[in-house]
Amino acid sequence: MGVVVCSRAMQDPSVTPPAPQFDTAEYAHVPGSERCQFCKQPLATNYFRVNGVMACASCADQAQRNAPKDSHVAFSRAVFFGVGAAILGMILYATFAILTGWVIGYLSLAVGYLVGKAMMKGSGGLGGRRYQIAAVLLTYAAVSMSAIPVGIAVMRKEHKEQTNSAQTTADAGSSEQSEQAPKEKMSVGKALAYLGFLGLASPFLELQDPVHGLIGLVILFVGIQIAWKLTAGAPRAEVTGPY
Repeated sequence: MGVVVCSRAMQDPSVTPPAPQFDTAEYAHVPGSERCQFCKQPLATNYFRVNGVMACASCADQAQRNAPKDSHVAFSRAVFFGVGAAILGMILYATFAILTGWVIGYLSLAVGYLVGKAMMKGSGGLGGRRYQIAAVLLTYAAVSMSAIPVGIAVMRKEHKEQTNSAQTTADAGSSEQSEQAPKEKMSVGKALAYLGFLGLASPFLELQDPVHGLIGLVILFVGIQIAWKLTAGAPRAEVTGPY
């Protein structure tokens, strides 16, 4: 009966065989035909994938066990090292500006590099989003707060010049100063808060000079980007399966 039906299908032009399907590809894993990409041993019936690469059960388990584990301790050490690097970067930035009188925005790149490297040193190579956010904040704080010691140094220099010029004036000038009402002194807490606000806002306050201010912001952004990339950390092993 099967032969008769087949012959009728061949003779009848209205009967068409099913068309082959080319839109779907199916891959079958044949045991023993493929090897683990790590130990090169033939794969058994079940296999795993490590970052998309075929692996045996032993290598997949080893990749999971050897993967670095993030922890609160590692993050705390990274932040501690990053704060130290940010303070060092701020000191170097401010010292260079005070000694030379030049404020070079390219030092922001060095600050971002120092912060990123220090955080990776503290975490033992671990990274991730929270490490990146901390690195960005520390880099920005280090660069912006460096404006405080620079501003204090400039104010002290101007005050010294005014004092020297006042000593050469006549007694009438000194009497006029004594007749002026005493200025209200600001408390230490308010002074520190005011300086902190000015420091954090200093990159944007420099936009009063649009050209140099914008260039400084761009360079600061590049320095922040360096810290962001360095604290991304090494890619972690992604194990899927078994298949």
